[in-house]
Amino acid sequence: MQLKIMPKKKCLSAGRVPLILFLCQMISALEVPLDLVQPPTITQQSPKDYIIDPRENIVIQCEAKGKPPPSFSWTRNGTHFDIDKDPLVTMNSGSGTLVINIMIEGKAETYEGVYQCTARNERGAAISNNIVVRPSRSPLWTKEKLEPIALQNGQSLVLPCRPPIGLPPPIIFWMDNSFQRLPQSERVSQGLNGDLYFSNVLPEDTREDYICYARFNHTQTIQQKQPISVKVVSAKSSRERPPTFLTPEGNASNKEELRGNVLSLECIAEGLPTPLIYWAKEDGILPTNRTFYRNFKKTLQIIHVSEADSGNYRCIAKNALGVIHHTISVTVKAAPYWIMAPKNLVLSPGEDGTLTCRANGNPKPRINWLTNGVPIEIAPDDPSRKIDGDTIIFSNVQERSSAVYQCNASNEYGYLLANAFVNVLAEPPRILTSANTLYQVIANRPALLDCAFFGSPLPTIEWFKGAKGSALHEDIYVFHENGTLEIPVAQKDSIGTYTCVARNKLGIAKNEVHLEIKDPTRIIKQPEYAVVQRGGTVSFECKVKHDHTLIPTVTWLKNNSELPNDGRFTIDKDHLVVDDVNDDDGGTYTCVANTTLDNVSASAVLSVVDVPNAPFDLELTNHLDKSVQLSWTPGEDNNSPITKFIIEYEDVMHEMGLWHHQSEVSGTQTTAQLELSPYVNYSFRVVAVNSIGRSLPSHPSEQYLTKAAEPDKNPTAVEGLGSEPDNLVITWKPLNGFECNGPGLQYKVSWRQKDGDDEWTSVVVANVSKYIVSGTPTFVPYLIKVQALNDMGFAPEPAVVMGHSGEDLPMVAPGNVRVSVVNSTLAEVHWDPVPLKSIRGHLQGYRIYYWKAQSSSKRSRRHIEKKILTFQGSKTHGMLPGLEPFSHYAVNVRVVNGKGEGPASPDRVFNTPEGVPSAPSSLKIVNPTLDSLTLEWDPPSHPNGILTEYTLKYQPINSTHELGPLVDLKIPANKTRWTLKNLNFSTRYKFYFYAQTSVGSGSQITEEAVTTVDEGKMAMASRQVDIATQGWFIGLMCAVALLILILLIVCFIRRNKGGKYPVKEKEDAHADPEIQPMKEDDGTFGEYSDAEDHKPLKKGSRTPSDRTVKKEDSDDSLVDYGEGVNGQFNEDGSFIGQYSGKKEKEPTEGNESSEAPSPVNAMNSFV
Repeated sequence: MQLKIMPKKKCLSAGRVPLILFLCQMISALEVPLDLVQPPTITQQSPKDYIIDPRENIVIQCEAKGKPPPSFSWTRNGTHFDIDKDPLVTMNSGSGTLVINIMIEGKAETYEGVYQCTARNERGAAISNNIVVRPSRSPLWTKEKLEPIALQNGQSLVLPCRPPIGLPPPIIFWMDNSFQRLPQSERVSQGLNGDLYFSNVLPEDTREDYICYARFNHTQTIQQKQPISVKVVSAKSSRERPPTFLTPEGNASNKEELRGNVLSLECIAEGLPTPLIYWAKEDGILPTNRTFYRNFKKTLQIIHVSEADSGNYRCIAKNALGVIHHTISVTVKAAPYWIMAPKNLVLSPGEDGTLTCRANGNPKPRINWLTNGVPIEIAPDDPSRKIDGDTIIFSNVQERSSAVYQCNASNEYGYLLANAFVNVLAEPPRILTSANTLYQVIANRPALLDCAFFGSPLPTIEWFKGAKGSALHEDIYVFHENGTLEIPVAQKDSIGTYTCVARNKLGIAKNEVHLEIKDPTRIIKQPEYAVVQRGGTVSFECKVKHDHTLIPTVTWLKNNSELPNDGRFTIDKDHLVVDDVNDDDGGTYTCVANTTLDNVSASAVLSVVDVPNAPFDLELTNHLDKSVQLSWTPGEDNNSPITKFIIEYEDVMHEMGLWHHQSEVSGTQTTAQLELSPYVNYSFRVVAVNSIGRSLPSHPSEQYLTKAAEPDKNPTAVEGLGSEPDNLVITWKPLNGFECNGPGLQYKVSWRQKDGDDEWTSVVVANVSKYIVSGTPTFVPYLIKVQALNDMGFAPEPAVVMGHSGEDLPMVAPGNVRVSVVNSTLAEVHWDPVPLKSIRGHLQGYRIYYWKAQSSSKRSRRHIEKKILTFQGSKTHGMLPGLEPFSHYAVNVRVVNGKGEGPASPDRVFNTPEGVPSAPSSLKIVNPTLDSLTLEWDPPSHPNGILTEYTLKYQPINSTHELGPLVDLKIPANKTRWTLKNLNFSTRYKFYFYAQTSVGSGSQITEEAVTTVDEGKMAMASRQVDIATQGWFIGLMCAVALLILILLIVCFIRRNKGGKYPVKEKEDAHADPEIQPMKEDDGTFGEYSDAEDHKPLKKGSRTPSDRTVKKEDSDDSLVDYGEGVNGQFNEDGSFIGQYSGKKEKEPTEGNESSEAPSPVNAMNSFV
C-alpha cells in the first residue's frame, strides 16, 4: 500500500483559491502515458533573447519527448544548420541541445544569430521559439580630455557620464579615487541616464575626482571614465532663484512603456534654495501598492504597469521663490500575451474536437497557424480539419489526422509561439494512480482522492465507498474532470475504502484507495508577549496537542528565520529560554508544530527594554548674562519611552567634580532655557529617565563662565552669643562659592546695643564665619547684621537679628521659700522669683536641693546624699516626691542661667508624718519540737513611724495540702522572738507576719515549718515486728504500697499537666476573711503553685533557701521624677506621671506558700 499525504493547508486570505488553482493544474495536465504513441512535445528550450558570455562555451537548449522518441534538427537565421560540418558544434545524445565549443578556438561573434529547434517523429513535428543568440559586450570608454570645471557658489551643474553601449546595458554609479560612493541628497543626485545633477553647488563640492563607473554584470567587469575636476568659487552673495528643470526639458514630454514592465518617470530641477519634487496623476490617483519613490522623490516608479496606467503624470518642482510643472504623457503598449493557449488534444477515431488560440496585446496581435512547423496554408490538406480564425475544428478524425499544430501570435513588440498536438488513439481505460494508496487527512479539512486516468475515447469516472457501496453523488462530494474526488469537509465518518471506476466503450478499470482522518495539531499553551530588561532571562512556552499516531516536531523561529546559533538560546521540552537578553534578541518568536499532515504556529513578541542610552551632542546657544539655552539629542529609549530629562551642572571654578541638580523637562523636549548665577564656570550634562531607570549621564557640555556681579543674598543663621561675661560672639553661615557671585568675597559685620542710642559699629572681615566683640557689658541685648560684599559691590541690606553679650552667674537667691507637706511621701515647695536683672543671663529655671537631715524615730543626726530637682522656666513652685515617712528634711532653692547656679536660699526644714512600716527584715523558725515552734525576726528596715505591735497569723496544712483554721496572735512591738506551744506533732504550718504603726499595717512576710515526729508511736510500731513478719501481712502491705505508688504516679502526672493544686474550695471553707486578702480582679483566693512547675514564688512569698526572709529594698526612686537623674516636672511643678505610694500587698492564703510540698513530702505526710 502506498501512503499519500494531503497537502498541508496554508494560511490564505481568499477562501479556496489555491485549491481551485491546484485542481485546474490537474485538469490541464491530462498527459498521454509515454508508453503510447504520441507526437513530440518541447519540454525545455533556451530563452528568446539569449545573451551569452563570450568566455564560455555556448549551450543552446532544446529538449523534447514523444513516442517514438523524436529526432532533432536546427535552423540558423532561417536556413538549415548542418552541425556535422562544424567540428566545434555537437548535439547531446537523446536531446536536441547544442554545445558550441569556443573555449578551444573560435569566437562567440561567429555564432551570433537566430536559432530554432525542430523535434520530429512519425506523428508530427514540434518547433521551439526563435532563439536570438548574442554575446555580451563591455566596451571601454573612448578616451577624451576633460577640462576642469569652475563655477560660482549656488550655480547648477550637470556632470555627464555617457557610458559606452554594452550588452546588456551597464549599471552606473559615481565614486572617487578611493572607490567611495559620492554622497547624494536632494541637492545632488544621479539621473536615470547616469549623469550627476547638482541643483546648486556649494564650496564643499570642490574636488578633482568625480568618476563615473559602468558595471557590466554579465561579464563581471567595471569600466571607468576619466576623472572630472570641479572647483566652486565662493561668491560674496549667491542670488536665490526659482526652480527650472534640468531634465526633462520643456513643459511636457512623452513616455512609452510595455505592459508588465516597470514605469520610471524622472524630474530633476535646479534652483536656490534646492527645490523639492512632488508627483501627481491627472484625472486619477497613483496606484497605492505599486508606486514607489526613488532618488529623493525625483524618480517615480510604478511596477507591473498595465494599460490602465496610461495617462498624464505631473511633476512639480517648488522652492521659496516659485513653482514649475512638467507633464509626462504615458502610453502603455503590450507585447502579445495569452488569453487561451492551445492545449494537446487526444481523440479516438471518429471523434470531433477543437484547438483554440487566443491572445491579446497593444496593438492587437496577428494569429498564424502552422502544422508540423509548416504554415498551415502550404501544409498537406486534412479533410478532418477546418480553420476558423483563432480556432481549428476537427471532425471524424482518423489516425492520419495526428499532427503537431503551432499557434503564433505577434505584433511589433514581440510574439508568442505554442505547440499543441492532435493524437488519434483507440485505448481502453487505464488508471494511473497507484493501487491501495493511503490518504491521511486532518479532520474538517478537504480530502482529495486521486484517480488519474487515461483512455481514448475519454472514460467516464464513478466513485464508490466500501465493498458494496453505491455510487457517490454530488450532494456532499465534488467530482473533478481529472478524476479526483473531493470531500470538502472530511470527518471521522469519512474514514474507509473508496473505489474509482473508469469506463469507455473499449473497457473498464478500477482502483481502490484508503482514507484515514487524523485529529488536528493544536497549540494549547501559546507563547505570550514579554517585556524583559537587558541582561535578564525570558521563557516562552509552547504546549502542543496532536493526534497520537502522528509525531510532531516543534521548531522555534525568530522573525520567521532560524534561531541564532547562540548558547544563550536553549529549548527544553515546551519552553524556549533566552538568557542574558540583549537588544538584538527583540522581535517576534514563533513556535511551529509540524506533523506530516499539518502545521500550526503561534507567535509572541519579545520587547527588550533598558534604561535609555545617554543623550549626546549637547550644545549651548543664546548666551546671556544669567541664562543660556541647552539643546541635546536623545539616545535610544530602548523600547521604554523617555519620560523626562534631568539637567545637572558642575561649578568648575568652585566645586569641580561635584554635580548639582539644575532642572527637569519632559521626555518630549530636547531644549531647555537654564537660569544661571553670576561668576560660575558652568558645565552641563543631561540624564534621560524612563520607567526602567536613569541613563548614564551625557558627556559634559562646553564650559560657560558667567559675568561677575554683586552678591544677591546675605549669610544665614546669624547669631550673637557671648562666650565670656564681657564679649559678644557673632557667627553666621558663610556663602558658598556658587553664591559669592564674584571674586573678593567679604562680610560687613555691624552691631549696636538694642536699648542705647549708639550708632552702628561695623567692621569688614574676610571670608570667615565668626567675629568677637570684646569689652561689652554683661548680658546686654545687641542688634546685629552681617552683609556680604565682593569686588563688584554689596549684597542687599541684611536683616537685623538680636543677640546678647556674655552671661555671668546670678547674684541673688530666691526668697520666701515655703514648704507644704502633702502626705508622708510628698511635699510642695513655693518661692518668690528672682528679679531678671539679678539673673545676669538667660533664665534656665530653678533648682531645688533637698536631703534627709534627721530621723524622728531614732533621733540620730546622720546626713545622706542631697537630691536635686530642676524646674525649667519661670516656675515658682514644685513637688518633692519619694520622701520617706516620719523623716526630717531640709531644702533650699537656687536660680539657674546659661552660666550656672546662683546662691542658695536659706535652708527650710520640714517633717513628714508617719506611714505604714515595711515588712520585717527577716523571719526564721528555730528549735522545732513535737508540739512547739520558735519564731525569730528582725524589725522592719523602714519602720516609717513608731511600731505599736506585731501581728502573727498561722494555719496548719494537712496531707492533702488543705489549709486549716487561721489563728491570729498580737505580739508586743519590743519582741524579736516568740514560741508557739500546743501545736500538733508532725504537722506543717504556714505563718503570716507583719508590723504595725499608728497609721496601719505594713507588708507581711511568710514562712512554713513542720513540728517533729512522735517517738512513742514509732516505738510502738517497732514492738509489732511479729505481725509485720507474717506472710499475709507482708503481702497485704505490698498490695497497699503498690496501690499507693499507682495513686502517687497519677497525682504526679495530673499536677504536671494542670500545674495547680485543687485546694481552692477547701481554702474557701477554712479561710479567715479578715486576714486572707482577695485577688484584685475577681475577689477569689489565690491558689497554691505546684512545686513541679518550677515557677518563681509569687509576690509576698519571700522565703529564701535558708528559711531567712529579708525585706526587699524600697521601690521608690527619684529616677522616676524630675529631669534625668534629678527628676522632671510639669510646668506647674507637678510630677510627670501618676504618683502613688508603693507597698507590698498581703498574700492570699492560697497562693503565698514559699514552696509547695514535693511528692516526697506528700508521701511522708500520708498516714
